[in-house]
Amino acid sequence: MPKDRLKFEAASLSRRSGFPLLMAGAPLLLLIGIPLLALLTQFHFRFAVEDLWTDSVSQKALCLSLYSSCLSTFLVMLFGTPLACLLARPEFRRRTVLDSVLQLATVVPPAVAGIALLMAFGRNGLVGSWLNRAGITLPFTTAAVVMAQMFVSAPYFIKTAALAIGAIDPELQQVARLEGAGNWQVFRHILLPLAWRGFVAGAAMTWARAIGEFGATIIFAGNYPGRTQTLPIAVYLGLETGIDRAVTMAVILLLLSFAALTAIHSLSRSRD
Repeated sequence: MPKDRLKFEAASLSRRSGFPLLMAGAPLLLLIGIPLLALLTQFHFRFAVEDLWTDSVSQKALCLSLYSSCLSTFLVMLFGTPLACLLARPEFRRRTVLDSVLQLATVVPPAVAGIALLMAFGRNGLVGSWLNRAGITLPFTTAAVVMAQMFVSAPYFIKTAALAIGAIDPELQQVARLEGAGNWQVFRHILLPLAWRGFVAGAAMTWARAIGEFGATIIFAGNYPGRTQTLPIAVYLGLETGIDRAVTMAVILLLLSFAALTAIHSLSRSRD
């Protein structure tokens, strides 16, 4: 049988077998899709333009969310890249411990993360008491917003970047080191050119998680308009003042997250 004919029949069988699988998973798909559709149908563009954009509180919440999420993503990339390189090394002895810590930060409830940050960096916290003596206060500041976002979103970048680095042939790095290249040179000339798509995808996932963070932020940073009130907090509080404003801000968050996911999928297709 010709090779092209075999591929065509295999693709036809795959399509036919996909329909029963889709029907089996339809309840869960509907559970996810219907609420999102309902949210979009309640979105009023006229309200968003005429009312939301003239509301200073909502504007400040949006600007703070964009600023803090971009800053937290940058800091996660800066300090998370070395950890991703370590996690990608099979010979690293503490690899399991590092991976467990990252997994724990991913699955821990956001409220627990907020309490943990407060116990660590609060005025009487494990580290916060020392900072307080030096005149540095972190809770209920914009810095606390960034720290909360970094706590919950860092594992997404580190894990994704580590997978991208781990997919590179280790012999390339070994040859470079034998030729006298240092860690920075290996990263700059080998890891970064070959794994940059993984870095960008991890950064997009980190940013999407950071801009949607709510639980840890409201506990550790509080709710102060213009200083710690992010868009998710404004959405929650908007339910008390008017459902239309809350829906509008929720759709904005949804669209921002969708843009990040679209970027990730575009990178995946370009890689293939």
